[in-house]
Amino acid sequence: MTIFCSHCHRPLQAEMSCLPSGGKRAPSASKPFRSTKSASKARRDQINVELQALRSLLPISAQEKERLSYLHTMALVCLRLRGAQLFPPDSAPAAGPALGTELLSLLPGFLLVLSANGKLVYISENVTQVLGLSMVELLAQGDTVFDILDGRAREDAHKKLLLAQEEPGREVTFVSEMRTSKAFRLQHGGNRAVAVRGRFTALHWPASPSTTAFLALCTPVAQLPADSDAGSQDHLFQSTHFLDMTFTDVTESVTYHLGYHREELIGQSWYSLLHPEDADLAAAQHRAVGESLGAGAAAETVVLRLLHRDQTWAWLSVSARQDGGGHSIICTSRCLR
Repeated sequence: MTIFCSHCHRPLQAEMSCLPSGGKRAPSASKPFRSTKSASKARRDQINVELQALRSLLPISAQEKERLSYLHTMALVCLRLRGAQLFPPDSAPAAGPALGTELLSLLPGFLLVLSANGKLVYISENVTQVLGLSMVELLAQGDTVFDILDGRAREDAHKKLLLAQEEPGREVTFVSEMRTSKAFRLQHGGNRAVAVRGRFTALHWPASPSTTAFLALCTPVAQLPADSDAGSQDHLFQSTHFLDMTFTDVTESVTYHLGYHREELIGQSWYSLLHPEDADLAAAQHRAVGESLGAGAAAETVVLRLLHRDQTWAWLSVSARQDGGGHSIICTSRCLR
């Protein structure tokens, strides 16, 4: 069997004469030149040099820089680039670092800024006081807000962010367990429950996903009770209402959480105790109980602020359902702090 040259179609013994000089076949499109080991090492070395240069520019301590992996370095660089896009350096007001630190120390929690798709843009330095992790350590979990939340809380957070994005300027609140340091978990027995309250705001005009950010204050709250403690009076009180949410009864434990005696609340409207900014959220839950759900079914749990007798605001996680006959609404309220 005669084998013919693929270039000149002559028998194989004449094939060498049709090859390029040097007797080596030219590479085909399907078989490009292979990189040599030295070329691959040179490329890796060049990439390492560039990553080291990027790491040196990050505004973090030298100790933190030494612990950064290459992937972690790129995550931090991307965070800074997203921040620079939404908050250009030349548009920021002049303020000294001492003033910034002093203001952060006055906040009840840490600041969080997200892009339209949930990517982390900014986490204030005082996050360490709440979660036991620095901003750099927290970013090692991932570059989206969902990466730093407990798995069970991600779906709820996703829904609330979509709601806030559909109605820019509308404030939303959700309580999520955020990841913490190992030392924190050993001391407190788990992650930290944090109330995230914020809204989407257009930072530049014209408004677009690339110029809109979710600005939020993340306030630590008491640990959410375990399922086994769900009925503990240390964590909750229960109230019964007419269908218009007027109190008809409430457990005595309400005094511990809100300061009122049972007799003071009977006949009052639930809405008279609500924080004005939470009225829409409470009304949506009320409608869900009265219209969308059948008797005995529970509406989605919401986080609301109710007026304490001492004129402060108490954070509550509230679930609501109709009673078996559909003539009353029963609310179970857990105190979050």
